[in-house]
Amino acid sequence: MYNIAIILAGGTGARVGGETPKQFLPLDDGRSILEHTVDAFEQAASIDEIAVVIHPDHVDTLQKLCQRNTWQKLSKIIPGGSERWESSWHAILAYLDETSSPVTGKPSPVSLWFHDAARPFVSQRIIADVATALETHEAVTVAVPVTDTLYRIEDGKVREIPDRKEFMRAQTPQAFHLDLIADAYMKAIAEDGIIATDDAGIVRKYEPRHPIFIVQGEEQNRKITYKEDLKGQK
Repeated sequence: MYNIAIILAGGTGARVGGETPKQFLPLDDGRSILEHTVDAFEQAASIDEIAVVIHPDHVDTLQKLCQRNTWQKLSKIIPGGSERWESSWHAILAYLDETSSPVTGKPSPVSLWFHDAARPFVSQRIIADVATALETHEAVTVAVPVTDTLYRIEDGKVREIPDRKEFMRAQTPQAFHLDLIADAYMKAIAEDGIIATDDAGIVRKYEPRHPIFIVQGEEQNRKITYKEDLKGQK
């Protein structure tokens, strides 16, 4: 299996505030969130290649980060879309075009791993477990159990309290054999609108015959969303 990590860094990070997209904000060591995220996959033995999907306005900033780091696996910078799913689709298209060419020499099968740039603390254990799971499954996601009580609401009131054992909180990376994720996206785009909020949701809705295996996540693999999430980080 040839594993390609797709770092989704096309967002503007509006909820963090300020003019700088959150993926370029520094952690406590002065290095950006995005640098930490790329580092995690650069260091992973199971990852063969890395691509970063970025807003076209921020390609220059990413190129400067590449110049000051010694990343060997980062091979592509892909322009992102206005929505998350569009960024994933752009990455899928880039590798569909490449793997269909007989001159690329890329091994088969290929898997694409979609990871939020704002999750810089993904562990090597999670990455290794996803790689292992891909040996026997075509679709793999990462999730952690829900520990808080959940409310199902209606008109601002509690309508039902479901059993939290039936729920998990999704994380990334989410990894798929290239043919499967491409087929799912093609079906989704052919219909009217895409409503799934992540790539596993696209596969679940449009390729339901393919089960999605869950790798146990970690609380430290949280997504940096608000200013408070930046405090006391590495």
